[in-house]
Amino acid sequence: MTPKPTLAVVGATGAVGSVMLQLLTHHADVWGEIRLLASPRSAGLKASVRGEECEVLALDETALEGVDVALFLAPEPVAARWAPVAALKGAVVVDTSAAFRADPEVPLVVPETNAPAALVRPRGIVAGPGCTTLALIVAVGALHAEFGLTELVVTAQQAASGAGRAGVEALRAQLGLVAGAEDLGTHPGDVRRAVGESTGPFPGPLALNVLPWSGTPGADGSSSEEERVRDETRRVLGLPALRIAATCLRVPVLTGHSVTVHARFERPVPVVRAHEVLATSPGVVLYDDPAEGDFPTPADVAGTDPAWVGRVRRSLDDERALDFFVCADNLRKGAALNALQIAESVVTAL
Repeated sequence: MTPKPTLAVVGATGAVGSVMLQLLTHHADVWGEIRLLASPRSAGLKASVRGEECEVLALDETALEGVDVALFLAPEPVAARWAPVAALKGAVVVDTSAAFRADPEVPLVVPETNAPAALVRPRGIVAGPGCTTLALIVAVGALHAEFGLTELVVTAQQAASGAGRAGVEALRAQLGLVAGAEDLGTHPGDVRRAVGESTGPFPGPLALNVLPWSGTPGADGSSSEEERVRDETRRVLGLPALRIAATCLRVPVLTGHSVTVHARFERPVPVVRAHEVLATSPGVVLYDDPAEGDFPTPADVAGTDPAWVGRVRRSLDDERALDFFVCADNLRKGAALNALQIAESVVTAL
C-alpha cells in the first residue's frame, strides 16, 4: 500500500495557519504525517489538527526533509527564502504570499478556474492569488467562460484581518476606544483623536471610518493591492490585455472581503442566464433577492467557504455589462482554502 504523502504547514501559528488546521481536520484525510512549522519563537507550541495535539517545529532545512507537499502560509520574506529550499528537497510548494505570483515559471492557480495550470510547475512551486482577487475571481471566471470578459471595474472593501492578527487587534482596540461615545464621527478629526496612536498597521483610524488605501505605493497613484488585483486576475483568466480598474478600501469589518464589480462582456448578457451560470458554478453561492433583503454581507459569510454573489443586475447604460456584489471569507477561500484545494489536486497527480 502506497503511504500517504507528508504535508508541511509553514506558518501554522498565524491567522491563516489556524484556519488551515481547521480545514485539515474537516477535509478528507488524504495526508500521512502533518508537520507544523513556524518561526523559532513559536517552536514548542502545541496546536490541534485532526483531533491530535501536535508540537510546532522551527522552520529549518531539517524540518523540510521528507516533505511531499509544503503549504506556505507565511509572510513574503519567509516564503521567498524557504519555498525554494523546500522545492529543492523534493516538495511541491503551494505558496499564499506574493513572493512568486508574478514569476512566469510559477503557475498562479484558482482550482475552480484554472486547475490544470498547477500541473506545470518548473520551479516546483504553485502560487495562489491574494485574498481580494480570490474573493471575486471564481464568480468572474465563471461569467467569463460563458460570456467572454472584456473589461472589469472593481472596488474592494477589505476586512481588517487582511492585515493579519495585527489588523484584527487594532480594529478591536479602536472599537473599544470609540464605543459609547454618541457624538463621535460628527466633527472633523474627532475619531482620529479618540483612536490616537492605536492605528496598528493602518494609515489612520478604521473604526467608524473607511480608509481609501491598502498596500504600498505603486505606479501612477495606485497601490500595490490594486496592482495585484489587476495582474493576478489577468494571469488566472489568461487575459494579459484585459482592461481592469481596481480600487481597494479598508473597512471596519473583522473578516470577509467584499467587492463591487462592473464587468463588461463580448455580447449582451441576460441576467437570467447570468443567474444560472453563477448558481451552478463550483465555489459560488448565488444569494440574490434584494426585495426580500437577501444579499450577502461580510458579517454573514465569515467562516464559510464559497464566494457569495448578490445584487446581480444588468448595467443601466450597457446591455453588455453586469453589476454585482461578491463576498468571501478572506482567511478561508481568500488564503487557506485555496491553498488546500491546490494541494489536494496535486496529491492526486503525485
